[in-house]
Amino acid sequence: MTVLEDRVVMAETSDEPTLDMMFEWLEPTPEGYKVEIVQGVIYMSPQRDNHWDIIADIYDQLRERYPRKRVKSDVRIDYPGRLNGFASDVTAIKEGAVKDDKGLWRCQDVEFVAEVISKDTAANDYGPKLEAYATAGVPVYLIVDPYTGKWHLHTLPKDGEYCSNLSLAFGEAIDLTHTPVGIKISTDEFPRERGTSAKGTTTAEQ
Repeated sequence: MTVLEDRVVMAETSDEPTLDMMFEWLEPTPEGYKVEIVQGVIYMSPQRDNHWDIIADIYDQLRERYPRKRVKSDVRIDYPGRLNGFASDVTAIKEGAVKDDKGLWRCQDVEFVAEVISKDTAANDYGPKLEAYATAGVPVYLIVDPYTGKWHLHTLPKDGEYCSNLSLAFGEAIDLTHTPVGIKISTDEFPRERGTSAKGTTTAEQ
C-alpha cells in the first residue's frame, strides 16, 4: 500500500463515521443537487444553469482527448485528508485505470479536475480541495469562477501543493498541452454569473 493510500484509509479508521456510512445516510440524493463531503462536512448544492453550461463545455472539449467512460461529472472519488469524498464537477481518468474494491475510481488515477465556483461552496474549491488534489498528485486542477469571469489553473503538484499557478480572464484559452491532458480548452463561451463572488466582488452577467 502506498503512502497516499494509507492517508485515505487512515481517514476511515477512527471512531468517527466513515465516508461510506455518511454517503449511505444521504441516499437517495435529492434530484438536481450535488452532494459531497469535505473534511467531514456534508455539502448539498443545487446546480445553476450557467454552472452546468460551463461544466458541459469543458466536458465536450475533453472528449477530443478522452473516451466517454473516462470523463466524469459529480462522481464520488475519495481523496487524502479527513473524510474527503468529492464529487468534482469534471474529472478525467487516465487510460488503463480500474475501480477499487468498493467500485470507486482511485484518486491516483485522476489526470484532470475542474471545479466551477458556486457561492456557497467556493471556499472549499479554493481551500481544502486545492490541498487534497495537490496531495493526491492530480496533474491538473482547474477552477472556473463565473462570478469574477476568471479561471485559475494549478499544475505541477509536489509535497501537497501546486508549484505552478496561472489566472486569466474568460476568453483566454487554457493551454494544457504541456500536461497529460494534452489539449487547449477554449473559454470563449463560458458564461458570467450575476451576483457577488466568494471574494466579495460584484459582477454582472454578460
